[in-house]
Amino acid sequence: MKTSYLVPLVLLFLYFSIATGTDPLGNLCSEESHVTSNKSYTSAKIDDLLAKLVSIASSTGYAAISSGQDQDQIYGLAQCRGDVTSKDCSGCLQDAAKQTRQLCQNQTDARIWYDYCFLRYNSKDFIGKVDTAFGIYYINVENVMNPEDFNRNLGALMNKIRSEAVVAKNEGLGKGKTELSTFVTLYALVQCTRDLASVDCAQCLAIAVRNFPNFCNNRKGCRVLYSSCYVRYELYPFFYPLDSSNSLTSNRTSVAIIYP
Repeated sequence: MKTSYLVPLVLLFLYFSIATGTDPLGNLCSEESHVTSNKSYTSAKIDDLLAKLVSIASSTGYAAISSGQDQDQIYGLAQCRGDVTSKDCSGCLQDAAKQTRQLCQNQTDARIWYDYCFLRYNSKDFIGKVDTAFGIYYINVENVMNPEDFNRNLGALMNKIRSEAVVAKNEGLGKGKTELSTFVTLYALVQCTRDLASVDCAQCLAIAVRNFPNFCNNRKGCRVLYSSCYVRYELYPFFYPLDSSNSLTSNRTSVAIIYP
C-alpha cells in the first residue's frame, strides 16, 4: 500500500475550549494497489457509499456497509461518539464525508477523525477487525503534580470504563469520573467501533491504555485515536451530559503526535 497523503508527524494544536466537533482531529488517505483503474466508477461507488453511511449513521449513531460487487466493492464505517446528540452526530458525519472527499479524492483507503465522529472506507474488507496500526495522540503539555496518585486513580477509572465498554448493551462505550481532590475531578471516556466483538474491543482498548506511558505519561490529559477505538481522559468535563459542578479552567494546550 502506497501512502500518498499523511498529516505531519508532529504538529502543534491549540485547544482552549471544549471541542464543538466541527474541526477534524486528523486523517489518513492512501491508495490500495489492487483496485480497478476505472477512477470514475470508483468515485461513484465512494459517493454512493458515503451518502448511505451518513444517512444510516445519522439516525443510529453507527453504520457499516459496502457498495459495489466482487472485486469492485468499497467497505465503509461511520460512527459517532456515544454521548453526543443525533443532531451533532449528523452534522459531524456530513462534515466528515465532505472533508474526506476533498482530502482523499478518489483514493480507496480514507479515514477521518473528529471529536464527535469517525468515518472510514476501504476497498478491502476491514469490518470486524481490530486496527491499531495508525494512531493519533493528543497530549496535554502540562504534567500532573502527583504522578503516583494520579496514575493509580487513572488506572482504576480506565479499568472500570473499559469493563463497561465490552458489555453488549453499552455498544462499545464506557465513561466515568473520579474525584482526585475537593477541587479536581478526572474524567475519562472509551469507545470501540460497534463492528468489533467484545474480545476485540477489549484488545483495542488495552493497546491504547498500554501506550499511555509511551505518549501520555503523567500528562494532565490525553486522547488516543485508532481506527477501531478511542480513549480519552482530562481534568475537565468533556463528555455529555457535562458536569457543571466542575469549572476547572486548566491549561488545555495540547500537542498532536501522529504514529507511526
